[in-house]
Amino acid sequence: MPPRRKILVVLKGYPRLSETFIAQELLGLEKAGFDLTLISMRRPTDKKRHPVHDEIKARVVYLPEYLHEEPIRVLKGLFAGFSKPGFGALMKRFFADLPRDISRNRFRRLGQALVLAREWPDNGEWLHAHFIHTPASVTEYASVLTGTPWTCSAHAKDIWTSPDWDLGQKLGSARWAVTCTRSGYEHMKALTGRKDAVHLSYHGLDLARFGHFAGERSNRDGSDPADPAFILSVGRAVEKKGYDVLLRALALLPKELNWRMDHIGGGEELSKLKKLAAELGLAERITWKGALAQEDVLDHYRRADLFTLACRIAANGDRDGLPNVLVEASSQRLVCLSTDVSGVPELLSDGENGLVVPPEDPSALAKALETAIRNPDLRKRLGDAAEERVRGHFDYHSSIRQLSGLFEAEWQKAS
Repeated sequence: MPPRRKILVVLKGYPRLSETFIAQELLGLEKAGFDLTLISMRRPTDKKRHPVHDEIKARVVYLPEYLHEEPIRVLKGLFAGFSKPGFGALMKRFFADLPRDISRNRFRRLGQALVLAREWPDNGEWLHAHFIHTPASVTEYASVLTGTPWTCSAHAKDIWTSPDWDLGQKLGSARWAVTCTRSGYEHMKALTGRKDAVHLSYHGLDLARFGHFAGERSNRDGSDPADPAFILSVGRAVEKKGYDVLLRALALLPKELNWRMDHIGGGEELSKLKKLAAELGLAERITWKGALAQEDVLDHYRRADLFTLACRIAANGDRDGLPNVLVEASSQRLVCLSTDVSGVPELLSDGENGLVVPPEDPSALAKALETAIRNPDLRKRLGDAAEERVRGHFDYHSSIRQLSGLFEAEWQKAS
């Protein structure tokens, strides 16, 4: 087997509580023997860390988040770029992109790529981007400048909020790209003539970290005011998570039905959602817990009666792929209620291992919630089936083996 190359992994931010699937993949590649250095475009804003972040050994290098904050570093990158063979090609490419995206963001990606190319941590021999929008822009520019090949993992928002010209161009220059849902996979394949360069790779779950829950699920059915059914939702308070739809659905539940809900996650819409909950008369039933570490989230999965996430397509086209929290909750025999958006039906089948309703439909979601609350036996049946599907089809080791094979094939070609 040819020696494995040093991979520089370009990330939008690191570490991030909401991106455990990326951290899990990085750890999996390290355990498979790959030598990584992490290149983060932003410094962390989360105050907590997941245990997986502490297990990753890769060094982290932070690029200038805003060019004006580190002008000397950026200027050094620019002057060093003049002497690189790819500088002319990079400028040609940049000025071709600029008329289609006249923004400070475009200049920022160029500046970050110049800094990366000058500093070139740990003698990197390969570039890999997580997200095909801005991280891939930095990665591709650095690739053009240095001649280093690059690859990409695309996810959800990055696919659906990027213009087709941008996606098509990147898919034409990356050696390959992987994505985590069939809908994203089909969309990307339609934008390139290189069909064999696009691969479907489900993130999966580290099942050792989310072991089988052998405890008893409750028989709460919403009839006891002293012991209400426990609804759980985990997700950032952003438009695509549909929390306003969920709140309106909860407001439609029969008044005699007893329930409470915990929400876990940060997000810019939290204050707006809390206000809406108060307007709908739900404030006393909902606890907003903010961002929590993975072990605390796992504890909530095991104590809750049902999990819900009202995924939707946002106005700008943003949407989830397959939310990792649905996979996590399902692994704990916790019945999940969600919508038929994007990759959700690739995990949940309505009435078989979960309850699935159309997006943007509070009434349909309310009926599903009521059904699940009133029927503990149904919850147990669907929850057991959900765990069986996760443990049979969403083990992250399969994804790591696939990625390892793709990288190994590149090393083989090079040798």
